[in-house]
Amino acid sequence: NNRHTLECGAVRRVSREWWLHVGLLCIPLLAVYLHIPPPQLSPALNTWHSSGHFFTFRGNNVFYKESVGIVGSSDVLLLLHGFPTSSYDWYKIWDSLTQRFNRVIALDFLGFGFSDKPRPHRYSIFEQASVVEALVAHLGLSEQRINILSHDYGDTVALELLYRSDHNRSGHVTINSLCLSNGGTLEFHSVRKLEYYILKVLKDSGFISPVLTRLINFQLFSRGIGDVFGPYTQPTEAEFWDMWTGVRINDGNLVMDSILQYINQRLKHRERWVGALTSTSTPLHMIYGPLDPINPHPEFIQLYRKLVQRSTVSVLDEHVSHYPQLEDPTGFFNAYLSFINSF
Repeated sequence: NNRHTLECGAVRRVSREWWLHVGLLCIPLLAVYLHIPPPQLSPALNTWHSSGHFFTFRGNNVFYKESVGIVGSSDVLLLLHGFPTSSYDWYKIWDSLTQRFNRVIALDFLGFGFSDKPRPHRYSIFEQASVVEALVAHLGLSEQRINILSHDYGDTVALELLYRSDHNRSGHVTINSLCLSNGGTLEFHSVRKLEYYILKVLKDSGFISPVLTRLINFQLFSRGIGDVFGPYTQPTEAEFWDMWTGVRINDGNLVMDSILQYINQRLKHRERWVGALTSTSTPLHMIYGPLDPINPHPEFIQLYRKLVQRSTVSVLDEHVSHYPQLEDPTGFFNAYLSFINSF
């Protein structure tokens, strides 16, 4: 009896120890799954954040940054960033732009950067365009002609704004000029296989996608983003971390699958947005990094020139890829300056 009791006690102790080990093992796994702790803001990103403001759009806080630049000019410039990053994409050319424009404005779209990232939420290009219109009204610029400089995801938002402007929709932004950059506005999406499958899985996997979004970590993110930069224009480790931090603020990784529905929206509303591009009388320009694996050279730019014959085009250095404003800020700024001074 005593022996049996001792054996049972030993088994229970071993069982408790086994569960303790399992529990201890699960803690770091859970921490990885939940991305604990969240990344801290770098000094540079913190400076960007502290120099910005927030306004409220339908109960959500939207971050924007505004600089009053050159005196004697009334020109206003609005910057629209790409997926999956934020307004911080413009930091390398911000000071140069303030030397040319009276007001330079950039925002983080809903679900991006420092803005709120509600979930569940039906993110759409139409809503983002309404966010921009609300910001312009908030700043008292509804009667002002606005120059728009956009990139990637921001290109599609810009085309919705262009459609509303050209059709004189209520509350529309009056667009003075539009400059696009490396955006798949023509659905010329040739994402490399790894990124394509990640995008497809996140976009189309339904109830599984919230689990998958939690599994995206810094290493996966930096690898994916690194693939759309040129081999000689790669971000530094600190820049990768700033991009990832922008995604991770307010658990932005958990809304990526919802935001990615814009790819389906772009296909569905192609006639509306490409139609706006091809029919507008607004001055148009495209700045293009030709090493872009998403919008490949020369096919993308040939199609753009064929469809949008009124637009002028700047093709940057052959080493520049999908983020030209970060990879070649001087070349990008000079190309934009040439366009904006041409009319």
